[in-house]
Amino acid sequence: MLLYAIPAPVFGTNCYVLGTGVGQECVVVDPGIGVYEPLMELLREQKLKPTAVLLTHGHLDHTYSVTPVCGGTIGAYIHSEDRYRLVDPLAEVGPQLLMGLEQQFGQRATWAQPDDVREIGDGQTLELAGLTFDVRHAPGHTEGSVIFGLGVVPDQVADSGLARTALSGDVLFAGSIGRTDLPGGSHPAMLESLRTVVLPLADATLVLPGHGSATTMANERATNPYLQGL
Repeated sequence: MLLYAIPAPVFGTNCYVLGTGVGQECVVVDPGIGVYEPLMELLREQKLKPTAVLLTHGHLDHTYSVTPVCGGTIGAYIHSEDRYRLVDPLAEVGPQLLMGLEQQFGQRATWAQPDDVREIGDGQTLELAGLTFDVRHAPGHTEGSVIFGLGVVPDQVADSGLARTALSGDVLFAGSIGRTDLPGGSHPAMLESLRTVVLPLADATLVLPGHGSATTMANERATNPYLQGL
């Protein structure tokens, strides 16, 4: 499996591109603020054709570039409980941040929903671009946060002993977890997601979080303070 990561210039959100090989179809995960141009450059260089965009949740820093990436023909997949966040995510953003985005990018922030939004749910399996993704609902950061799992690992770690990959969004980070004090967040729900969705992940799982560096489930089980005692 090919894996490319593009950290967004705003909030450092990780946008991931996954596919089976150069010149093949691919899936884009969480195209955030300011990643559209570098993402398009990567796709051109590697001759990759996006067939779907997966959203781990509906916050603007993970969804801002979804509509231009989808281009009117590619489906955007999001959990049903976060679907409402694609109506107008700018409404949740304060005026100071909007002003800062305008200053940074030289244009006013705008939003339009993707033409093709596909709601997903817990336990669903998605066959996309030659890859199989399983969907686990993991609320707490938002109502519809999910973790996407794959039964393969990127070529970069093929000899590491790792056997699976988890795109954890803002549920699990290296050494931390997503915040629960934003609208739609719930600390009790996050604790339950950590118990029932995160902790059962095999130690040989590569974790690709929504922000920060990659980690492994073995490392998080041993060192992440938010997983201790659950």
